[in-house]
Amino acid sequence: MCAVIKAVDDYQDLLRLSVATAGNDHRLGANEAPPAVVSIFLGDELNAVLEAIENETPYSSAEKTQMKLGVDVLPKFNRDTTDRNRTSPFAFTGNKFEFRMLGSSNSIACANIMLNSAVAESLKIYADELESAEDFNSKLHELIRTTIKEHKNIIFNGNGYDEAWIKEATEKRGLLNYRTTPECMPHLLDEKNVKMLTSHKVFSEAELKSRCDIMLDNYSKTVEIEANTMVEMAKTDIAPAVSGYASELAATLAAKKAVAPELACGYETKLVKKLSELVDEIEDKTEKLEAAIAEVDAIGDIIERSKADCDKLLTAMEDLRASADEAETMTSKKYWPYPSYGDLLFGVR
Repeated sequence: MCAVIKAVDDYQDLLRLSVATAGNDHRLGANEAPPAVVSIFLGDELNAVLEAIENETPYSSAEKTQMKLGVDVLPKFNRDTTDRNRTSPFAFTGNKFEFRMLGSSNSIACANIMLNSAVAESLKIYADELESAEDFNSKLHELIRTTIKEHKNIIFNGNGYDEAWIKEATEKRGLLNYRTTPECMPHLLDEKNVKMLTSHKVFSEAELKSRCDIMLDNYSKTVEIEANTMVEMAKTDIAPAVSGYASELAATLAAKKAVAPELACGYETKLVKKLSELVDEIEDKTEKLEAAIAEVDAIGDIIERSKADCDKLLTAMEDLRASADEAETMTSKKYWPYPSYGDLLFGVR
């Protein structure tokens, strides 16, 4: 247990980068996924055990209660005194740890490599100290207490989605918060990480450099494909659809005015103006996204390119999406070229 706590705290960056992809960057911290801040959930019972060891006080185990099923014919059994925290990246769930940061496209291989290597390093440090100890039991007790004191900052049993936790984690506890792949992936080449992984003969330094470049290149290609796809969607589908509906409204407005000039036609007038403004916005933001794509494409260094993809392309894409999303709420369903969320969730074709 203590070896795991030490390993996770010492190598937060390796665990984070082991699950780093363009898609997972959007997932972490949202939609029932744990945040990008790495922490360990132990639950009240196990946390009380560690506190008792640290403070050298007696431990009083949690009282076991029977599970109430409401069905008399089923056998009685004790309720589990542990808990499950689905907002925690690394949670103890009664008899095992669960690492919950992986995205659907991730292989478990990289996370397992980083986690097992980090734990092996912790165990190696313990073994080196214990093998030379004169009193094994005293030294072991001291090691456990020292580990708890030095690494308890990584233990958090609360709500990982709470903004107060993110602030506490980074400002008070000194935990890492790498929100994106370009932020965390270069840390694979940090001296402590290279030293640990090469000393256990998991990777050579050349393999680590290659892995870093390949993962960042995958990230860049993904973001750039998405950006180019977005440009095509905006140009060939969304802008023409919004413009087409605005034209229909303008024709309706003109027809009404021709029949009865005194009619206000406020609905059509306001909507035509707003849709026309949004079409211009979409065109302008599409051009800015294209310019950002061309700017990024000229960058040769993969670390700088991935950062530009994150800072420039994703920002321009979010800006364009805001205008397209607003236009979708005003455009007639028969003109809009894509299924709505309602169609996707409840429609059958």
